[in-house]
Amino acid sequence: MFLKFVGKYRDFGLLLTRLGIGFLYVYLHGGPKLLGGPAKWAEVGKAVGALGIHFAPTFWGFMAAFAETAGGICLILGFVFRPACLFLISTMFVAASMSLDKGGLFDAAWPIENALFLIGLFFVGPGKYSVDSKLNKV
Repeated sequence: MFLKFVGKYRDFGLLLTRLGIGFLYVYLHGGPKLLGGPAKWAEVGKAVGALGIHFAPTFWGFMAAFAETAGGICLILGFVFRPACLFLISTMFVAASMSLDKGGLFDAAWPIENALFLIGLFFVGPGKYSVDSKLNKV
């Protein structure tokens, strides 16, 4: 009975998920990297070395910081939701590759889990309490 009742609030659950995960991406991950400036971007950008990319680490670090910050904001708002998920998934793919390269599966578990979670959100969508829903009448 209770599970049937809770099932009526699927979109509210998606809203809470978007707000929580989006806030954490902005506040704990993307924001500090973005505000860290070029030195921080270069440090973060070295992660793409695990994929064999060794040029322009500052650019790649900025792109990762921007993806986490703007992607987190897009998650919160439910705006351009699926493209934001794709950018965050790609960032988590790089983070997982770097972690696998340096420390193995246990170090890579967090970005892999996040990527899988974001893949699920990509397929489910932002729900009815989102800007995309209002714009597209999804």
